[in-house]
Amino acid sequence: MVTSAAVVPAAAAPQEHDEPGDVAVHRMDADAADWTPQRMRAALPLDKVLSLSTGLASEVLGSLPDLLPGATSTGDEWTGGGAVTKTAGRVFFTMDGQDASCSGNVVESGNGSVVVTAGHCVKYQGGWHTDWVFVPGYDNGAAPHGEWAAEQTMTTPQWEADEDMNHDVGMAVVEEKNGRTVADTVGTQQIAFNGERGREMYSFGYPAAEPYDGSTLTYCNGGTFTDPLLTDDHGMNCDMTGGSSGGPWFSSFDPETGTGVQESVNSFGYTFLPNVMFGPYFGDEAKALYDKASAA
Repeated sequence: MVTSAAVVPAAAAPQEHDEPGDVAVHRMDADAADWTPQRMRAALPLDKVLSLSTGLASEVLGSLPDLLPGATSTGDEWTGGGAVTKTAGRVFFTMDGQDASCSGNVVESGNGSVVVTAGHCVKYQGGWHTDWVFVPGYDNGAAPHGEWAAEQTMTTPQWEADEDMNHDVGMAVVEEKNGRTVADTVGTQQIAFNGERGREMYSFGYPAAEPYDGSTLTYCNGGTFTDPLLTDDHGMNCDMTGGSSGGPWFSSFDPETGTGVQESVNSFGYTFLPNVMFGPYFGDEAKALYDKASAA
């Protein structure tokens, strides 16, 4: 992923905790968000990148062929149709006055209103994002299934406290419209925790940094590996750029129906490892976050 110096940190904002170390929650006015097609197209793609020392980078680059499993797609437009074209979408928000974008996906939940994304797509560099909306099935400025404003955004205590890349997971509880939830409107994908590693996965998102423009749903598909460096995240050969952050990673994905089991999100890349995407392992902490969001 590509760094974007134009993104500025958000100002500090209040958060809520039920107990020390509990899920961090930010409540907002769902009616405050007003996103026009022009404003969505102009939103800056949010990136998250990490760097390492030159020596360690050279060592990893030397073993790169052994790290990367084969891939069917490393960043092509999704033309297969199916459920993912409705459950996945773009996320838009404001960071300290700057409009920005990520990706997200609707999952099964008790309240029918849970959108899963990355932690840095709800809170970054000390501040919670505002004017947060989810646009399922986004298509070049069009919102075929409406814009769903967040009533609450949440993240793991590890991301809230230290921006720990192992726990870069965020979730939003979005509004209902005319008595219908987002799940009623676009359907859902399954979600699972503490799954097996090293499996084939599909990753989806709306990359908006060059060479992409955020207009279409894009995907990567291939084997995965565990990050041998700074995190325990999943890794995948994938060319998607900024703006794809928060998009879903599916195991057991069926291209015919566009359905799978979400087990991660697009999170970050290393500056010295172009075209490799990493996503957090959904463990107990992600499960606690999901339980909180699903019960909201």
